[in-house]
Amino acid sequence: MKTKISLIILSWNTKNLLRNCLKSVISQSKLSLSEMEIIVVDNASTDGSQEMVSKEFPEVKLIKNKQNLGYAKGNNLGVRAASADFLMILNSDTLIKPGSIEKLIDFLEASPGLSIVGPRLLNSDGTPQANCGRFPDLWVSAVMLFKEHFGGSRLVRYSPSVSGGVDWLMGAAFLARKKVFEKIGGFDEKIFMYMEEVEWFYRAKQAGFKAYFLKEAEIVHLGRGSSTTGRKEPILNIYKGLIYFFRKHKSLPELIILRVMLKLKAGMAWLVGKVRQDQYLINTYGEAFKLV
Repeated sequence: MKTKISLIILSWNTKNLLRNCLKSVISQSKLSLSEMEIIVVDNASTDGSQEMVSKEFPEVKLIKNKQNLGYAKGNNLGVRAASADFLMILNSDTLIKPGSIEKLIDFLEASPGLSIVGPRLLNSDGTPQANCGRFPDLWVSAVMLFKEHFGGSRLVRYSPSVSGGVDWLMGAAFLARKKVFEKIGGFDEKIFMYMEEVEWFYRAKQAGFKAYFLKEAEIVHLGRGSSTTGRKEPILNIYKGLIYFFRKHKSLPELIILRVMLKLKAGMAWLVGKVRQDQYLINTYGEAFKLV
């Protein structure tokens, strides 16, 4: 039987989360293991993740990296190893709801004009998680920096109330035709973590591929399974990612204005930290200011 879908799961020191993710993939899908190829790309975990996969899930194809290559490089290795026509990028901190994988596949098979589809992500308590967004421009970036911090506002990231077309989907879970990766390439490996999916979806749209949010397919995303520094790491990497995105895809005047906004936000947050004697704000935004 032909392999219908290749699931690519990237992991770094998420042993227990990864185990639960794999169990949910296998138990909540009606696809047989001959129809579903599962590829785990392990970024040099030291928590026994590789041994766990080999022992408990021998049917899984395991790629053992000797160092933490980050989100882009790690997932690209999985993409290159995939054999199916449909590729699903899936975080190790996710849990599949019954039938969700089949719903995503069925939707793309019935929609020749679409090439990428993502599920409705849920928090652990069952509430919707904002996993769709608008491509960054100066206005969206301003809202992100000074109002919503990359969440909440429909100008930045949101959970749609109905199924429909979107700019981009969170990299925690989405399904794409293999031909998209073949035409535009994988994730940009110059981005280590955060903003990779936004940049990839931007290139996909430029190449004529449309993305869609399918509310009827649901996946639980626990969030930040591989993050070790709380809120600091995402903020610094979003700063880096925004600068890189604008440098690659926007004009020089737009990049200059973005840098001014980033400096202003970092400076304001640093001053607030000084007044409140908040070392988190002082350290995080002090580093962010230097990045710009």
